[in-house]
Amino acid sequence: MIESFVFNEGRQVGHNLEREALRLARADKGLILWIDLTAPTPEETKEVLELLFEFHPLAIEDCVTLSELPKLEDYEDYLFMIMHSVAITSEKTLKISELNLFLGKEFVVTFHREPIAGVSLIKERLLKGTGQPVRAADRLAHQLLDQLADSYLPVVEGLTEDMEDVEEKALSGVGKEDLSKRILRARRRLSSLRQALRPQREVIARLTRGESKLIRAMTLPYFRDVQDAMTQVDERLQGCNDRMMVAFDVYTNRSAHEANEGIKVLTALTAITIPPVVVGSWYGMNFRHMPELEHPHAYLGLMALTLSLMVGMGLWMKFKKWF
Repeated sequence: MIESFVFNEGRQVGHNLEREALRLARADKGLILWIDLTAPTPEETKEVLELLFEFHPLAIEDCVTLSELPKLEDYEDYLFMIMHSVAITSEKTLKISELNLFLGKEFVVTFHREPIAGVSLIKERLLKGTGQPVRAADRLAHQLLDQLADSYLPVVEGLTEDMEDVEEKALSGVGKEDLSKRILRARRRLSSLRQALRPQREVIARLTRGESKLIRAMTLPYFRDVQDAMTQVDERLQGCNDRMMVAFDVYTNRSAHEANEGIKVLTALTAITIPPVVVGSWYGMNFRHMPELEHPHAYLGLMALTLSLMVGMGLWMKFKKWF
């Protein structure tokens, strides 16, 4: 799917132009052109990236190939970026979507294999006339990158709430829920988030240094704002990581303590049963002459002895606070 927007002096003057009209808009130096490709066919990809804009073959190759790491390449006349947006699916799993972005002096081309909420939001605002005026390509690129940074906030909020719930259950010890699976799932999610976010901070940092002529000096503060937002998200992720490690330590220590308490109870019960086992084993031997067995009160005496030893063993372990 190819969707196009044409802007002139900040106002949208065209939407979803025909192929020939796109070529004319591309040649007009007074217009700002944004072309968004969502899951395009190979023919559409070739038509836009190769024929219309004539991007470098290496940039096109990087664009159509999935990449787990962000990237920034300067081709003098345009910048090529690989960035990532995140979201939580209905199945409560983490979804990372790749956004490829070409930024020229008078154009922006975005390429992604699936709809991205932030990109769709900008397009919806433009169609409703409520979006920010697009007076330059770098400002449109800033809006897109800002939406990518904002996509991390709901995920971090959800991760923080999950960690708070795990902490509460780990500290209270209420219930028999196995928290280890939740902690490991949160750890994998946290690792994926930081792996996607931290390299993107470096990409935005390069844009804020003013190294490219395609980023105007007046636009640099906007990109620094995106960098600050990503830094804050990364700090919150670091805080979640610390809390997760503490919750995991508390949970494992509590589990070990509960296991030790169970072993102590079983040991105490075993110790209490030692006297009858010893007495029964002793008088269960097949000796021909055991004089005390002939006594008329032998049964009651041995029973009293056994019970006394059991009670004494129990009192001794109670004194030792074994149970």
